[in-house]
Amino acid sequence: MIPATLRDMVPADIDFITELDRALFGVDSWPREMFVGELSQPETRRYIIAELPAAVGHGNAKQTAGYAGLMCVPPIGDIQTIGVLPEFEGRGIARAMLDELIAEAVRRGAEDIMLEVSSTNPRAQKLYLRYGFEHIHTRRRYYRDGSDGLIMRLRLPANSADAHTKDPS
Repeated sequence: MIPATLRDMVPADIDFITELDRALFGVDSWPREMFVGELSQPETRRYIIAELPAAVGHGNAKQTAGYAGLMCVPPIGDIQTIGVLPEFEGRGIARAMLDELIAEAVRRGAEDIMLEVSSTNPRAQKLYLRYGFEHIHTRRRYYRDGSDGLIMRLRLPANSADAHTKDPS
């Protein structure tokens, strides 16, 4: 299995990612303006795209397999979104993006990472539980489809948030 390559999302990606978000999340998808706003705040946001090599015969072309975003205002990091195209599920793409966003939150000084997941998405819930996220609150009928939003938190080890600032000498 070829691993996904992660790269930062750029403004040129917004139209495609907006359509992808609509396909994945339907009535709960973000409007284009929301992605524009998120990318305009690099001091507190980071959005990434997971790409795979395109089918044979397409040269060096890449195919978008997923995307994810983080807001971090220390001491809290907040995973804003993670989406993987259904045909690429089960290949470790969501894990790779989650790893990168957790590492980014640590680099930015987070002590806790929060996220919200639909009560109707057991696959994502299991992924987050494997990472050590705990369910701390339920927002009843939070999503437009009527499903509950499960608030989950990952407490980072006490020394991880400042590890990047320590002088190694």
